[in-house]
Amino acid sequence: RRQAVHRTMLAALAHGRRALPRVGARWRSTLSVSELQRLLTERGIDFRDCVEKDQLMERLQESLQSGPGAHGSRLSDAERSLTSLFERCAPSVAFIQSSRFVQQSPFSPQPMEVPRGTGSGFLWDQEGHVVTNFHVIQGAQRAKVILGNSTKALDAKLVGVEEDKDIAVLKVDTAGALGVQPLAIGCSANLHVGQTAVAIGNPFGLDGTLTTGVVSAVGREVRGVTGRPIKNCVQTDAAINPGNSGGPLLDSLGQVIGVNTMIYSPSGASAGIGFAIPIDTVRRIVQQIIRHGRVLRPTLGITVADERMTRVLSQQIGRQLAGVVIMEVPRGTPAHAAGLNGCERRG
Repeated sequence: RRQAVHRTMLAALAHGRRALPRVGARWRSTLSVSELQRLLTERGIDFRDCVEKDQLMERLQESLQSGPGAHGSRLSDAERSLTSLFERCAPSVAFIQSSRFVQQSPFSPQPMEVPRGTGSGFLWDQEGHVVTNFHVIQGAQRAKVILGNSTKALDAKLVGVEEDKDIAVLKVDTAGALGVQPLAIGCSANLHVGQTAVAIGNPFGLDGTLTTGVVSAVGREVRGVTGRPIKNCVQTDAAINPGNSGGPLLDSLGQVIGVNTMIYSPSGASAGIGFAIPIDTVRRIVQQIIRHGRVLRPTLGITVADERMTRVLSQQIGRQLAGVVIMEVPRGTPAHAAGLNGCERRG
């Protein structure tokens, strides 16, 4: 009978009944300390201040009388929303490890693989494309990607890069087998200063790190790794540190609004001024890289005379040259197809 009552009490407690079974105090004592602690843990109740067994029983009784969840999750609605966002999005954020091979000596038969650095990225689609920063894999000869809750590093191949915009696309063939879903892609054209911004990444190699802040400014212009400007960047005070590069900047719905790329800091650590490449720019670049392996830019396909050459030609022919002087039009270019021709020297 003692064992039957013990099982009845455990079942009642596990189902969150508001009152313990109506049995004597000596039957309640059949619950061990470890069983009480397990039941309290399952209900999310903090019992670290309980020293005696009676205190554990009293804490459990109070929680049952208060109803499920009263003492469990003491999170505000905003906190529950944020934790839910992290649980949904974190598995899709990639931890990227890059390396290169170094020949130690002329007598060494095999080159040694040397770690180059780490960074972040995120799953773009179901085909296994992973978006990151170009500078995360710049100079690397091998890249490995860890996705989801897996600890297995997947070999990634480089699909293409856009150096001027600091964007690279990798591909892992077995991403679908992990059951990881790509992140939802948002829009950066209608961002508002003050709205929530969430960064998930791997700062200093600490994978699965979440930081929060707001969109501090929009329309910023920063210089990429090639020195060319990246326009319309999103500024945020969400902490971005080395290792966050390539990771997603999310809105409160968990949609990607930017790719974290750099910080402004005299010390090299987060100073509350971080920048993300706007997702509208990223989307255009990534779609072209996936389709063509590179970014296609509009071009006429002509070579024009510079100001000095134009001035020399003007003196030679004895009249002012207006407009653009076309020096060369290679065959197969749009300009050649339109019937344009370069200059020719005659006589």
